[in-house]
Amino acid sequence: MKELTIAMPKGRIFEEAVVMLKQAGYKLPPEFDDSRKLIIEVPEENLRFILAKPMDVPTYVEHGVADLGIAGKDVMLEEERDVYELLDLHISHCYLAVAGLPNTTMNEVAPRIATKYPNVASSYFREQGEQVEIIKLNGSIEIAPIIGLTDRIVDIVSTGQTLKDNGLVEYERIVDITSRLIVNPVSYRIQHERIQEMVDRLGQVISVKPVK
Repeated sequence: MKELTIAMPKGRIFEEAVVMLKQAGYKLPPEFDDSRKLIIEVPEENLRFILAKPMDVPTYVEHGVADLGIAGKDVMLEEERDVYELLDLHISHCYLAVAGLPNTTMNEVAPRIATKYPNVASSYFREQGEQVEIIKLNGSIEIAPIIGLTDRIVDIVSTGQTLKDNGLVEYERIVDITSRLIVNPVSYRIQHERIQEMVDRLGQVISVKPVK
């Protein structure tokens, strides 16, 4: 039986997904949580895990180097990869929001928006009928309005503490985000039985835990 390869992002999503997999009855080794390896084999479950940057997970799944992946809905919206979403795992709750300095208005002439999510941000402001200039940044998004680079930012908000610590306020909530189980379309056809079993087992975990 061919092993299933699952791409997972490092960090919070990984930690919460590992808990779910264990609750679903998958026997993962004790050192799994603390591993610094990028590829982890779990032969007793016939599984292999690839640890990746969050934005890379859908790419690995789309191109078939991973059969399955766990990715935030924010990444799915931004990347628009050719994969299927199988299950909302209801983990890593957060949301995308528009934020900026308090008591400020956007420049009426070519307002600028800093974000890690240029596609999502462009679509959102286009739907609002606003023409904006998107500036893509890879880190420290909160600094953009402080130093006068942009009028607003579009970023992930979890507790709101990071915005508060940097003197920013939330202006608009764009979309709620949770992590999803995604699959390569070909893998889903070829290994449908095993993949559906995983979906069913994880679904049982979701059904018995409180939804935030």
